[in-house]
Amino acid sequence: MTSICPTTGEELARVLSASPAELHEAVERSREAYTHFRNVPAPRRGEILRQIREALAAKREDLGALVSLEMGKIRTEGVGEVQEFVDICDYAVGLSRMMNGRVVASERPGHSILEVPNPLGVVAVLSAFNFPVAVYGWNLALSLAAGNATIWKPSPTTPLCSIAVTKIVSGVLENNGIPGAVASLVTGGKETGKALVESRDVELVSFTGSEHVGRSVGKAVAERFGKVILELGGNNASIVMPDADLSLAIPAVFFGAVGTAGQRCTSTRRLYLHRSISSEFLERLQKLYQSVNPGDPLVDGTLLGPLHSSAACGIYSNAIEHLRSTGANILTGGNKYGQAPFSRGYFVEPTIAIPSSPKPDSYIWQTETFAPILNVAVFDELEQAIEWNNNVPQGLSSSLWTRDLRNLGKWIGPAGSDTGIVNVNVGTSGAEIGAAFGGNKSTGWGRESGGDSWKQYVRWSACTINFSDEAPLAQGVNFKASTD
Repeated sequence: MTSICPTTGEELARVLSASPAELHEAVERSREAYTHFRNVPAPRRGEILRQIREALAAKREDLGALVSLEMGKIRTEGVGEVQEFVDICDYAVGLSRMMNGRVVASERPGHSILEVPNPLGVVAVLSAFNFPVAVYGWNLALSLAAGNATIWKPSPTTPLCSIAVTKIVSGVLENNGIPGAVASLVTGGKETGKALVESRDVELVSFTGSEHVGRSVGKAVAERFGKVILELGGNNASIVMPDADLSLAIPAVFFGAVGTAGQRCTSTRRLYLHRSISSEFLERLQKLYQSVNPGDPLVDGTLLGPLHSSAACGIYSNAIEHLRSTGANILTGGNKYGQAPFSRGYFVEPTIAIPSSPKPDSYIWQTETFAPILNVAVFDELEQAIEWNNNVPQGLSSSLWTRDLRNLGKWIGPAGSDTGIVNVNVGTSGAEIGAAFGGNKSTGWGRESGGDSWKQYVRWSACTINFSDEAPLAQGVNFKASTD
């Protein structure tokens, strides 16, 4: 496989993919490592995670620069992504002493019921190019805290990030006498991922990617009765009410739509503006767009880096062509950067468009385009905007901008937003590791990172213990045979 720098189009490195035999051996070694690691006390696993945290923090700037070099996001975002891995390790260290079960009251005298979590087995993590470090970190930290072995198949276009991270993690494992296969890495493409997904030696598959591929992954894992975490499409909307603080809302929408060149799963792709503030909002937002210039993502001050690949440029161009062919009003953007030095890389203009129809069932509104394209519509009532927000297949992130508590209550309630991440006066893009990350509907219902996500990385047993001299049946069932 060839790693390409999206900024210049130059070849960074060539990386060997795993052969079928090597993949089989890696899975086998991971299973062996699991049988060792599951017996390591959880607080001891937490100490290993603390050391991984320290090792990552020591290389934060270098790793962040590598993310920028290979993925294309600006350096502050690359460093922030590594910090996210550091933070989730902090979280998992504490979690290692708090992964508790429950004692349930029994209806039978002299009995107790315990709900007990135990390590699950081998966890396969199939991560995407847009977060080549953090998504693996969310899974690895919780998986290790739970006592599992993890095998990582990264995006085939970001192998260098995965190799660098694995070298750091493996050094910590080696220093602690832990088998390296507790955190295995296999690089490869579609066939490598397919083999992992279908392997009966893998108890849980965590997949981040497109809805199309996610559907196949979900079916394949369900067919063998495995567990799955899916993080798929994010067609995210921001709704701006007339009482919103525009000095907060406009920069947040700007970052949500333009940050990471629109390549976050939480990027803002739909913008619904109340009629009374729509003109002012768009005028001020366009000024921000026009102030942005593309640049080398490794240079401080750059806000707009490249798309990740030539294929991503094609997706952008096709979406722009569709907007134009259907009569959309493109307010700004809509082109690739053709002048040097940007012509060598994958740079495109962030775009604001007003589609010809605000009807939410059209292709433009229903489809997630993984590029910096923001589609805008105007509404009159909050209920209409909520309906538009919900009337798409995806359900990852959403935000409402208001200072009215009545709007807030409606937005987060049962008749409000149906996404997994529901924000108020906060943009759609980005999330903190303390809360569970994931979406609903075709986003896949997966949950990773904080909250109760750790409970997916263990197997649960309901253990009934009888410490009496009797053995009554539940529900008062009488099943005594007579010997007379």
